[in-house]
Amino acid sequence: MPSEFSAGAVVLRRLRGRWWLAAIRPGGKPEGVWALPKGNVSRGDSPAETALREVTEETGLEGELVGKLGDVKYFYVRKGGQRIFKVVSFFLVRYRGGRIGEIPAEHAHEVEEARWLPLDEAPKLLAYKGEREMAENARMALQEEVV
Repeated sequence: MPSEFSAGAVVLRRLRGRWWLAAIRPGGKPEGVWALPKGNVSRGDSPAETALREVTEETGLEGELVGKLGDVKYFYVRKGGQRIFKVVSFFLVRYRGGRIGEIPAEHAHEVEEARWLPLDEAPKLLAYKGEREMAENARMALQEEVV
């Protein structure tokens, strides 16, 4: 069975005494479908490098890698019926600069919208179960003062 490997990030920022998470609405998805920035690991890149690249490409932000949050594993079916096993490694990233939503033109087709969501609400707002779990892992890392 073919496999795919991707990497993504939970980008956190503290603003006005509250923690915020950078989320995207992927291209073609309806209003209210929020996800974390992520993408395929390119040959020669590490998952961590991929996560940081995807943050910039999909949100317009720059960040600093804090550490790995975990892996999300699942199966999906490609057009034509081929079953694929996918692993997405997620990393905790601290916001360092940039303006959310200022997405490079060559990547604008991938993202309808980027926005800061309150971290404490992210487990309810993110559309995908594995990503909700990664947001919760990030929240727990804050309690352990990792960030």
